[in-house]
Amino acid sequence: MDLDIFSSENVIKTLIMMIAFLIAIIGHEIMHGYVAFRYGDDTAKSMGRLSINPIKHIDLVGSIIVPAVLFFAQAPFLFGWAKPVPVNMSYIIQRWGYGAGIAVSLAGVAYNLILALIASTLLFSNLIPVSGFFGAILVSFLIKLIIYNVVLGIFNLFPIPPLDGSAALSFICLRLGIQSVPRFLNQIAPYGFIIIMLLFFTPLSEIFFYPMNFLLQFLLR
Repeated sequence: MDLDIFSSENVIKTLIMMIAFLIAIIGHEIMHGYVAFRYGDDTAKSMGRLSINPIKHIDLVGSIIVPAVLFFAQAPFLFGWAKPVPVNMSYIIQRWGYGAGIAVSLAGVAYNLILALIASTLLFSNLIPVSGFFGAILVSFLIKLIIYNVVLGIFNLFPIPPLDGSAALSFICLRLGIQSVPRFLNQIAPYGFIIIMLLFFTPLSEIFFYPMNFLLQFLLR
C-alpha cells in the first residue's frame, strides 16, 4: 500500500471527496422521500429518513466498502449509493397516477443535476475566492460536487433495474398504455446488477459514459 495516500494533503483531498460524495448520494435519496411526502406518502418521514443526518442513510456496502475499495485502488472516480429511502409507490400511483410515480422516480436525478449546475455556476462566478488555501479547498470541493452529482444523476437515468430510469420508463409506458416494456424490465430485474457490471467493464462503457463525459465537459468548461 502506498503510504503517501495518508499524507496531510491527501487526507484533505479524501475528506473533500467524501463530503461531496455523501452530499450527492444522501441528497439523492432524501429527494425521493421528500417528493413522495409532497404526494401524501409519509413513509420516509415517519421512519426518520428525511433527515440530513448521514448515519440514517449510510449503506455499509454502497456508502463505505465500495467507495473505499475504489479509493485505495486509486480509481479515477468514486461511486456508490446510500440506503434507499422507503416509498409507498402503490399509494402514490393509486391516488395521483403514473405522473406522480415518474416525479418520485426522477426526484433524485433532478437533485443531482441541479446541484451540479449550481456548483458549476459558483465555480465560474466571481462570488468565491479561488486563491489561497481555503480557496483551493473550495474549488476542489465544487469540482468534486459537480463530478459526483453528474455521474450519479446520469447513471441513474439508464433504464436498467433497479436504477431510477427503469422505474420512470415503466411509469411512462404504463401511462401511455404500453405493457410490454414494464413487463420486460421486471423480467430482467434479477439480472440488473450483472448487466450494469457488463456495461462498466466492457467496451460498451464508452457508450455508457459518453453522456456523463459530455455534461462534465460542459459544466467544467
